[in-house]
Amino acid sequence: MKILICDKTEKECIEQMRAAGLTVDVRDDITPEELPNVLPAYDGMVVRSRTKVRQPLIDVCPNLKVIVRGGVGLDTIDHEYAKSKGIAVMNTPLASSASVAELAIGYMFMLARSLYKASSTMKAEKWEKKAFEGDEIGGKTLGLIGVGNIGKEVAKRASALGMTVVAYDPYVKELSGVKLVTLDELFAQADYISLHLPKTKESANMIGKEQFAKMKKGVRIVNCARGGIIDENALYEALTSGQVACAAIDVFAEEPPTDWKLLKLDNVIGSPHIGAVTKEAQTRIGAEVAAKLIEFAKK
Repeated sequence: MKILICDKTEKECIEQMRAAGLTVDVRDDITPEELPNVLPAYDGMVVRSRTKVRQPLIDVCPNLKVIVRGGVGLDTIDHEYAKSKGIAVMNTPLASSASVAELAIGYMFMLARSLYKASSTMKAEKWEKKAFEGDEIGGKTLGLIGVGNIGKEVAKRASALGMTVVAYDPYVKELSGVKLVTLDELFAQADYISLHLPKTKESANMIGKEQFAKMKKGVRIVNCARGGIIDENALYEALTSGQVACAAIDVFAEEPPTDWKLLKLDNVIGSPHIGAVTKEAQTRIGAEVAAKLIEFAKK
């Protein structure tokens, strides 16, 4: 079975696949223009966020049997179409949960204490102690939109820090230690809102002007899920009006962004989609990718 590695994957995991008898070629810098000419010779492919697998690419790869995405979502793959063509589509939903959860919690601390601003003034050789009165996250209410694997990890950590956790997830009926509420109830109660759901047709731009108006004035927003779930123009307006006090964003509608105005606001901090980018998560992702491909090849 021939496998093409299209994005960065742990070397040890690649060697595991080869030791199991798979033929593995690494082209982790392959371009979208090159893929249609190269991929038809392969039975399977491994991708991360960088490589998109859309219908036109699938149509020129009659030998393709399996696509494995090292990561949580499948929004970079036309997975329903692939499945209709008999192609198995898999991801690694558990491997990066802890890393993304830690980033979300870390961002909450940064927002609560204005650490990004305080650090910036110190680098400018300013001592502005009185300007940085923050508040504790303990005792505050965290509203989680989505409580799948990552959302549950965030809830566990937030509860340990003394936060009250409420959540909205239409697919979850009960969750220990978390009060499940409607979306409007979450907006009305939450001091912090953190998103942990996939981007789908239903969730695209689900947080817009109308939703921001229902939130507590001065709410703090964290998005380590997917870009395009929050309407970025509406978020910009909410941040400049004071309806949203501040925001931390790891994911964007376009990556990298073509319009940087949101990131230039003083009350916004951001990162380049690094939720799963830890040594531990990368190792777990690679191991899970290798295990799934080796198992698939045995069938």
